[in-house]
Amino acid sequence: MNTAKSAVLILLVASICWLAGCAEVGITGRRQLNFMPDSIINSMSLQQYSAFISENEVVTGAEQSAMVKRCGERIRKAVDEYCQQYCDEDPFEGYEWEFNLVQDDAVNAFAMPGGKVVVYTGLLPVAENEAGLAVVMGHEIAHVFADHGAERMSQSLLMQGGQIALSELLKEKPEETRNLFITSYGLGAQIGVMLPFSRLHENEADRLGLIFMAMAGYDPHVAVTFWQRMAAKSEGSSQPPEILSTHPVYDTRIQNIKDLMSEAMEYYKPVN
Repeated sequence: MNTAKSAVLILLVASICWLAGCAEVGITGRRQLNFMPDSIINSMSLQQYSAFISENEVVTGAEQSAMVKRCGERIRKAVDEYCQQYCDEDPFEGYEWEFNLVQDDAVNAFAMPGGKVVVYTGLLPVAENEAGLAVVMGHEIAHVFADHGAERMSQSLLMQGGQIALSELLKEKPEETRNLFITSYGLGAQIGVMLPFSRLHENEADRLGLIFMAMAGYDPHVAVTFWQRMAAKSEGSSQPPEILSTHPVYDTRIQNIKDLMSEAMEYYKPVN
């Protein structure tokens, strides 16, 4: 991008921030561009989630599904209690949480705005136990907590004229709005466990995820061994160079998690 175009984009970003207000991610304090109304994001999320659930086999009445619900509830409750004490706003206000296990061999999980969380059965052997599952669920809930998908949608719309483009998309191009939502939230992607957010978002979700699992009484040190198992599982498969990937390579991710451990342990509340 040439200097003139860069200057215009910077000016446009500044204007959008002034008009719509830059949000701040809780705990990390990072400033982000996000002018997507929660009502729109949650509505689109519910539509996509309902379609997904109708097309997939939900596992019920099993210890594994009970573990998914128990783990999700513990993390949700812990984050809610923290926000009641320290946050100016409730990031989960109006959410109707659901934690479902679906029959699928993919090593995957996702969380969507509005509190819809899905774990694939293929993830459970790698997680090994509830604490290992908390590593992933904490990370996915962190993406929602930090509004990463809405931030990505805002960035995409910024290139199309910001809030004016959003209004036009909603009124005149509902299918394009839906596709933008799906792209921003990485739905349907099968890249390891996590959705293809940017490396900035992945690192932030790793940090918040460790804190969230610690708040819920899960030892965050488990994250190191979880990612070591993920690395072992990927041996022999091709992985793009880190510079070409939105995800940190396993060695880098594991080291980052180790570096974040002291902060996470400040939030650790063992369950008796």
